[in-house]
Amino acid sequence: MTLTEELLSGMVLAIKGSYKIPYTFLHSEDAGHGGSDEDDSKKEAETKKGETVIVDFTPPWPRYNMIDTLEERGKFKIPRPLDSVECNELLSKKCEELNVECGDPRTTARLLDKLTDHFIESTLVSPAFITCHPVLMSPLAKYHRSRPELTERFELFCCRKELCNAYTELNNPKVQRERFLQQIKEKYEKGDSEAMEYDKDFCEAMEYGLPPTVLFFFIIPYTIICLH
Repeated sequence: MTLTEELLSGMVLAIKGSYKIPYTFLHSEDAGHGGSDEDDSKKEAETKKGETVIVDFTPPWPRYNMIDTLEERGKFKIPRPLDSVECNELLSKKCEELNVECGDPRTTARLLDKLTDHFIESTLVSPAFITCHPVLMSPLAKYHRSRPELTERFELFCCRKELCNAYTELNNPKVQRERFLQQIKEKYEKGDSEAMEYDKDFCEAMEYGLPPTVLFFFIIPYTIICLH
């Protein structure tokens, strides 16, 4: 995350001559939902189409643990384990109460994604990280070393757009097979078209040895939009 901060903030400073730059919301879908208890986030969430705001790239940027922040801002406790029926039912109920749309299949991963957009992503105008995504949302990411059911993953959001997705690569073939099997279950038993297929070749290659590796995906078009 520090590398990402240095890369993007340095680029903004070199191009614009300042860490603080104006950004105009041109489309209605850019407008946020709010849901934050923090004054700055509330203010940012209230921006409307055509409104110009100041985006501050000054490091360090805020870091929001996904599950912890959902519980804090939503004022509800997410049941554990995260793959339980109880957890799915509560998240589905919360989406209905908040009028957060989530079409079928209403899997836990999809419900969490929609609630994260509602409570966190939609409030992020200045750059900020969302961290520690659940395993059930990140089948290729390595499990967190101290937080069960979470992974070593982060996403960077700015102007309510995802600019970066990164994670420590899972390099345990046994665990990766288990993850793929769960994805197959989500895809064919529950109808989640976004779930992954089983990659046999990938698992076999991993058995020969995969050193500590990270994936870093930087979305250049959205970055250009934010800097335009």
